[in-house]
Amino acid sequence: MTATTTDAAALATIQAASRDLKLPMVRADAERIATDAQRSKLSYLAFLADVLAAEVDQRAERRRQRRIHEARFPRIKRLADFDLDAAPTVNPATVATLAGGNYLTAGDPIVLLGDSGTGKSHLLIGLGLAACEQGHRVRYITAAQLTNELAEAADERRLSRVVARYGRLDLLCLDELGYVQLDSRGSELRFQILTKREEKSSVAVASHRPFSEWAQVIPDPRLVSAVIDRLTFNAHIIETGTASYRLRATRTRRTRRAKTKEHAGANPG
Repeated sequence: MTATTTDAAALATIQAASRDLKLPMVRADAERIATDAQRSKLSYLAFLADVLAAEVDQRAERRRQRRIHEARFPRIKRLADFDLDAAPTVNPATVATLAGGNYLTAGDPIVLLGDSGTGKSHLLIGLGLAACEQGHRVRYITAAQLTNELAEAADERRLSRVVARYGRLDLLCLDELGYVQLDSRGSELRFQILTKREEKSSVAVASHRPFSEWAQVIPDPRLVSAVIDRLTFNAHIIETGTASYRLRATRTRRTRRAKTKEHAGANPG
């Protein structure tokens, strides 16, 4: 039997075995990894270690992509891309600390308060994305979408299942709280989610309204107090201010580009 035939038979065996064992990376890249191993003169153990490490890395990447997909972010926004120079009221140390994810272990809430366009959603999505990449189960949803989903579930007598599903998340990112005025039913339905997660799993909320105005969108004063109590206990509160983050970020980028061009012109060589 020739070496070519032996290699061909070996590859066929690898293809069949990796399909049965559900090792897609091994099935796709075994020949390339073997060639690299021969070129590097790896031992059999080192070659096997490389194969298994590559499979583990690919599975981790698939899990990461799946978590991001399941979080249903409307767009991808990373904390690293948030221009802190354009948001002077946001403490960089606070953002860096939250990026580490320790608040998730404690089940602490995060509240982002500020006018429209001040970067709340960017920070909210960025925190959610960071949590996904750390292996956590995350869901992004607007407050109006959540209320509608819960009302529909209640009408179809499956509310307990939906509430339980939201309770299993490591982080719930609730955006645009306060844009839509709620009736008593909607307020109570949404409150069930907060109660289910209280002091166990984190909720990150973004609202353009200060706490003093939440009574304008939640009709029951007692429920307003209860909601604020649950969202502020041990909370990390970030105020993004009133100046438009988008406008300031655009101006900051233009200033940086102008300085870069000026510097390049002053140092042509």
